[in-house]
Amino acid sequence: MSLNDYLHHKRHAVLGRQQRIAEGRAEAASLHAHVSAEGRSGIRRLRIREHQVISDSPYDFAGFNLGPSSPELQLGVLGTCVTHIFEIQAALLQVPLDSVEVDVRGTIDPRGGHPGHESTPIWPHDIRYEVQVASSASDAQLQELFAAVEKNCPILNLLRNPQHIVGTLVRAAPAAQAAAASAQKEALPA
Repeated sequence: MSLNDYLHHKRHAVLGRQQRIAEGRAEAASLHAHVSAEGRSGIRRLRIREHQVISDSPYDFAGFNLGPSSPELQLGVLGTCVTHIFEIQAALLQVPLDSVEVDVRGTIDPRGGHPGHESTPIWPHDIRYEVQVASSASDAQLQELFAAVEKNCPILNLLRNPQHIVGTLVRAAPAAQAAAASAQKEALPA
């Protein structure tokens, strides 16, 4: 199956979703990701639905290089979202695509926030992406497609627009204390 064959299939799915929205049958979806740090290695295990991704640090940051770092994952997420929205918008606009590849680059500076680098961001910055498409479409069609992607890409717009994020801290019992409490509970008569 070629990418253009897939885009035909994608068009039907997207039009079906748009119809559900128009009919009032679509609702907001709750998103959930859970991350845990593992003992002995410190790797971060990211779980989303039935999927799992390992995030780790490079060797020079006490990691084992078992997976991408969080800033790298963020750039990857931007790339996957831009690619997906290219598929969606190409399907909707009926722009043929033989291939689409997105290359995302950015900078992270470990000196950020340290003396002499107080104004250097601690977050990924200078983020840019390049999309390479093979298509029989006209330049005008491709520019229309690109504009639609830039307007409709959720992650691109998340990064471009300030967000209000709420964090909370909850104290959990240390592992040894939790194990002792569990053992004590099991020892009690029913």
